Amino acid sequence: MRALSVVGIVVAAGLVGPGVVASARAVEQPVVSQLQTYERSRPVAPGVTAGALETFDARGWQQGNTLTVDLTKGARIDYLSAGKVSSTKPIDQQANEVGAVAAVNADFFDINNSGAPLGPAVADGKLVKSQSEDPYRAVAFDQRGVGRILEVLFDGTAGSYRLDRLNSPTIGKDEIGAFTALWGSYSRAQAGATKVVEVVITGDTVTAINPTAGAGEIPAGTTILVGREAGADELGTLKLGDKLPVTFKPRASDGSTIRTAVGAHALLVDQGKPQPVDDTVYAGRTGLGFSADGKKLIVVTIDSNRVTHSRGATLAEMGKILAARGAYVGVELDGGGSSTLVSRRPGEAKVEVDNVPGDGSIRPVPNGLAVMGPKGSGRIHGIWVETAADGRTAPGNAPVPGGRPDRVFAGTTRTVTGTPYDESFGPVKLQPHVFWSASRGTVRDGVFTARTPGRATVRAIAAGGQGSTELEVLGPLTRIAPTSATLNLTGAGTFGLVGFDALGNSAPVEPRDVELTYDESLLTITPTADGRFGITPKKDSGAAVVSARIGTAQAAIAVSVGVEKRIIETFDTAEKWTSGSARATVSVSKTPDGQDGPGLKLAYDFGQSTLTRNAIAISPAPLGDAEQARAFGVSIFGHGKGEWTAFGLVDATGKLTAVYGPYVTWNGWQTVELPVPEGLPQPVRLRRVYTLETKAAAQYQGEIVIDNAYVKAAPAVSAPAPAKVVDPLIQTARAVDGRDWRFAVMSDAQFVARDPNSPLVQAARRTLREIKAAKPDFFVIAGDFVDEATEADFQLAKRILDEEIGTSVPYYYVPGNHEVMGAAITNFEKYFGATQRVFDHRGTRFITLNSASGTLRGGGFDQIAMLRGALDHAAKDRAINSVVVIEHHPPRDPTPARNSQLGDRHEAALLEKWLADFQHSTGKGAAFIGGHVGTFSAAHVDGVPYLINGNSGKAPATAPEDGGFTGWTMFGVDRRGKDWLSAQIRPHVDELTLEVPSTIRRGESVPVKATLTQGSRAVPVGYPVSVDWSTSRNLKYHDGTVTALRKGAATVTVEVNGVRRTAALTIN
Repeated sequence: MRALSVVGIVVAAGLVGPGVVASARAVEQPVVSQLQTYERSRPVAPGVTAGALETFDARGWQQGNTLTVDLTKGARIDYLSAGKVSSTKPIDQQANEVGAVAAVNADFFDINNSGAPLGPAVADGKLVKSQSEDPYRAVAFDQRGVGRILEVLFDGTAGSYRLDRLNSPTIGKDEIGAFTALWGSYSRAQAGATKVVEVVITGDTVTAINPTAGAGEIPAGTTILVGREAGADELGTLKLGDKLPVTFKPRASDGSTIRTAVGAHALLVDQGKPQPVDDTVYAGRTGLGFSADGKKLIVVTIDSNRVTHSRGATLAEMGKILAARGAYVGVELDGGGSSTLVSRRPGEAKVEVDNVPGDGSIRPVPNGLAVMGPKGSGRIHGIWVETAADGRTAPGNAPVPGGRPDRVFAGTTRTVTGTPYDESFGPVKLQPHVFWSASRGTVRDGVFTARTPGRATVRAIAAGGQGSTELEVLGPLTRIAPTSATLNLTGAGTFGLVGFDALGNSAPVEPRDVELTYDESLLTITPTADGRFGITPKKDSGAAVVSARIGTAQAAIAVSVGVEKRIIETFDTAEKWTSGSARATVSVSKTPDGQDGPGLKLAYDFGQSTLTRNAIAISPAPLGDAEQARAFGVSIFGHGKGEWTAFGLVDATGKLTAVYGPYVTWNGWQTVELPVPEGLPQPVRLRRVYTLETKAAAQYQGEIVIDNAYVKAAPAVSAPAPAKVVDPLIQTARAVDGRDWRFAVMSDAQFVARDPNSPLVQAARRTLREIKAAKPDFFVIAGDFVDEATEADFQLAKRILDEEIGTSVPYYYVPGNHEVMGAAITNFEKYFGATQRVFDHRGTRFITLNSASGTLRGGGFDQIAMLRGALDHAAKDRAINSVVVIEHHPPRDPTPARNSQLGDRHEAALLEKWLADFQHSTGKGAAFIGGHVGTFSAAHVDGVPYLINGNSGKAPATAPEDGGFTGWTMFGVDRRGKDWLSAQIRPHVDELTLEVPSTIRRGESVPVKATLTQGSRAVPVGYPVSVDWSTSRNLKYHDGTVTALRKGAATVTVEVNGVRRTAALTIN
């Protein structure tokens, strides 16, 4: 990763008025306009390199691919085509047909019509077609192979007649165009022409004259002239048998001799400077440039947002990218779905697609540029070694698709491949026997078996060549998880398994290491080449559990075969439905204007508040009879006002989960179908249909009509729930208090000023008093302290903090989504200052970020650059031993619906990668703390601890045993050591009860149980609650049981958040 475009220096605010920390120090950060988050490259041929890149800036993500060609190293550039001018083929097919080592699409073309390119085309010095519009730029290569941008002019005559076009899909008014056998079979008719004459010339003789333009293949040696208007009048003077020799040639605007040329469009770079072209329209793009001497070719493609997270690029951005990569001159080639860049991998004969075409598949195009590499000897020169699984598609558990096949657990295997290549990086004639060797393990026939943790080198050697790759051997595998806990098959499918070590480092698990158990009469499961499992049903319907085991680690996948769509509500009795709302006037009523009979009208006034508003249609009882619901759908008649849709699903525990759908941008009927989140306890039923409006400026009255609700049901199946992962970050009060120093975190009180004595306010005050009494060095409010973000809310928040804390404990306030729920962030800033900060305290750097919009970029790209700079600075600063990132939205929501996590999943993946890379590369600690989810949860991701702080006031979102209670967290920090951070989860305790038997026999072990209450909520005292157990010396406590050691009176004591209870018992 490298920062691009450094434009200045800013000092990140490190302190707030009431939150001043004596040892904090501000950190200077460079201001960057773009971050390069990823780049890799590989050789294609001598002087030819293919690359992939990803960048991130204030406009969003860009994902692209590059091809650079040193034209002095033996590669030449040829014209590439589908054969005929009016035919198209995918670029990879065109490239493979001629043996190209790489290729790129070229000209804009007459799409959905003739398919012919619009610009000039020259192949091996011969003119294929003229430009169809004047003027028209071209990418050209002279006889020496030097590249240039110029105009390819057309000189052509037929006897005394001047020709205007050659093999062009369009001929201008009053012009004459010529067509040769290269044109193809497409019609030569000209739209809009008032008069046309077509003349067929065989050899040099006129053999036919027609009053209309024809179609069909043109024989070799035949030229057909088509004239329109005045051009038709000229051709109309000809007679059968007239001699009419036809000649034509290309003429370069700079006088050079052209060997290869294709049409190009906008000039993006001139004399090394990006040009002032459009900077507003984003699309998939292809750009091409040359160095000043024309001896270096630079090709860049940027993927569009149609099938990737990449936003595409503007023409101005393409100019900047080309110039930054050394282009002295650069142009636009055809983009959008046409953008295609292909290259071969070392040792391979065929090319493969490098970029992600915008159509989701490779668009057939008429022409391109082929990179023809120097011919190799076919004798082995080296071996290209890599994992068999591609990291882009390997099983993983990151926020975005892909995995880490470059990692392997000690005691398991990883498949690697070795592809021999010759001196041109092309294939070898005879496949040699490859000898393998490896450090930190053994390797046989490309299967590496890992032994000891650390960096391993796997090497392949054959006569005349060798190669190697590096793998990271992790510690022993402790647990496994499937890429999907449930599968519904209507045909063949796949799944993968991901393993984890004790610190949360993950890697794909190879099929050979896994023992599977399943119903073989229903399913066939086989390994795939990329390290997954292929799964195919043998019957049309059924269900089974697939059990996977590696040593003591186990996982299960619930597999169902077939799905049935069933109508669950026709709204014939729509009058029984009721309405609900938030900050809106809402009504429901039966209407005769349903999709095919009665329907339900949901009407609402979203013009009464700037806060998030919703309208809810509530069924009289949960809908659905499926034991295994896969999806629910309804037909919605919309009016295009942009409302957000959602369903309210009720699971087997009675919990309501919102599942969000599309925005109503359509007019008329449209089906909205939403999948049931994986992990919701089945059976799941549909209870509510919502519309929501989150935009403050969107003020309107609206309505939708709902009809024909349905469920997609699969055969019932349930797999054993995975074992709860007890993360070592959560420890006892004794462990946390024993650290060098402590800080506290609270979040999600969500009170409003119009009810200043509400239970939510009382809970916030209670939390603050508990924090004050615990005497941390400072505390952080990790967002959603207030609910509606009004100025009155923040005034109340300030008053509460002044009254409960004053100046006794420094604090920092990090904004969440409710700090902008009904107003701009300026209200927060007025009372609590900066929305993001960097400060250091006793050897730990704290970086707080603003995720109030649901993304980090929404809080300003400058804070992402600040984060990168703060990590880089901390890596070099000997005074910094660890970093902690705090923001409201966590990278991952551990609940099934996953509604409460960073909305940009690539931001989430980037944050996780940066923290893991920082920790692994520096040996210093890294950690993340968030809130928002409504539950207390801890996990390690790639060795980095993550803590989600639960609610301090608002009702929790999960069951008490899963972290669904109110409270706060105390963190203990050590200045040195790998185990540098621990967390004490401190729930509010109204009452604490302890259950132990009154008597126990010596040697006997019996369970003990404690329960705390929060109003009517009963919370079992166990993980994730931090609890301290102690006993008299004649008892031993371990994991929920006590064992009697000696006779006599005994005691058991439990303590949670400072509340202690002791029970007496007798040992007989």
